[in-house]
Amino acid sequence: MVELERQINMSQHPYKIFSAEFDAYLQQAISQLPASPKNVYEPLSYFLALGGKRIRPLLVLIAADFFNSNTQEVLPAAAAIELFHNFSLIHDDIMDNAPLRRNQATIHEKWNRDTAILSGDVLFVKAYQQLALLPANSAPAIYELFSKTAIEVCEGQQLDMDFETQAVVSIDEYIKMIRLKTAVVLAGSLKMGALCAQASKADSEYIYQVGEKLGIAFQLTDDYLDVFGKPEQVGKQTGGDIIARKKTWLWLKALERANPQQKQQLQELFLNTNIKNADKVHAVTKIYSDLNLPYFLNQEIENYYQEALSLLQKTSTQKDKAATFAAFAKSLMVRDN
Repeated sequence: MVELERQINMSQHPYKIFSAEFDAYLQQAISQLPASPKNVYEPLSYFLALGGKRIRPLLVLIAADFFNSNTQEVLPAAAAIELFHNFSLIHDDIMDNAPLRRNQATIHEKWNRDTAILSGDVLFVKAYQQLALLPANSAPAIYELFSKTAIEVCEGQQLDMDFETQAVVSIDEYIKMIRLKTAVVLAGSLKMGALCAQASKADSEYIYQVGEKLGIAFQLTDDYLDVFGKPEQVGKQTGGDIIARKKTWLWLKALERANPQQKQQLQELFLNTNIKNADKVHAVTKIYSDLNLPYFLNQEIENYYQEALSLLQKTSTQKDKAATFAAFAKSLMVRDN
C-alpha cells in the first residue's frame, strides 16, 4: 500500500491546504523529540524526514471535513495514524531485509537491526501519545478503532508471510490479506476523522467501508503497476513481484485461467532460480497478457472503486465534497502506460 504514494502529484490535488496543515503539525512534533538517547530518537527523526505523501493522515482530515469538523482539532489523530504507519514501515523493512526506503538507507541498514526495532517501538508509543491529545468525548471510540486497526495490520502481515510457503492460495484469501494489511489503515483513517467530527454511527460505518473498498482497489492497482507500469511511473524496475515470487492477484488469476501448458510454464518459471530476472519477467508478463489479465484486473479495480462511491453516497456529506473526494481517489488509480 505504501506504493500508492508514488501516484499522486501533491502540488495539484484539491486537499493541499490540509496537507500543509498536517506537515506543519508533524514537523513540530518531530522537533520536540528528545535528543537522548541519541540512538533511539535520531533514527526516528531521520526516518520521518524521508517524506512520503502522507495519504493516511490526509484521509483523517478529509473525513473530518466531510462532517464539518475543524481540521485543526483532529491533527493529533492524523499524526497518530502517520506515526503508526511509519512504525509499520520500519518493522516491514526489517522483516524484508530491505536496504532502501524512499531511495534512502533503512534504519536497520544505517544503524542496526536492534536499533530499528527499538526506534519503531518508540514510534508506536508516540502514536498513542498523540491520541491522548484528543478531546475526551471522542477518545474511547478512537482508541478502540486504532488498536483494532493495529492488530489487523499485524494479522495481515502474518498472512502475507504465510503465503510465501503456502502451496495453494485463493483469490479470496489474497483479498482478505490485503484488506487486513493495507485497506484497514485507510478505512481506519477515514473513520477516525469521522469520529473526531462526532459523525453519526451510520456515517462512521459507511465511511469505514469506503476506505476498505478503496484500500483494496489501491493495492490491486499496485499489483497492476508492478507488472504493467512504466519504471518511471512506479519508481522502480517493473516486475518486482514476479522476481520475488509474490502470489499476487495476477499470479493467482493466471493459475485459475491458464490452460495446462501455460500453468506448467508458470510453475516452472516460479520455481526456476537460474533463469535471468529480465527473462522471467518477460515470460510471465506475456502469459498474463495472453490471458487478458490486464482487462480482468482493471475490471476488478473499477468494481471496488464503484462500490466505494456507492457507499460514499450513503453518507450525509455534502455532494460537492463527495464529488471532490471521488475524483481525488480516482487519481490515485490512474494508469497511463
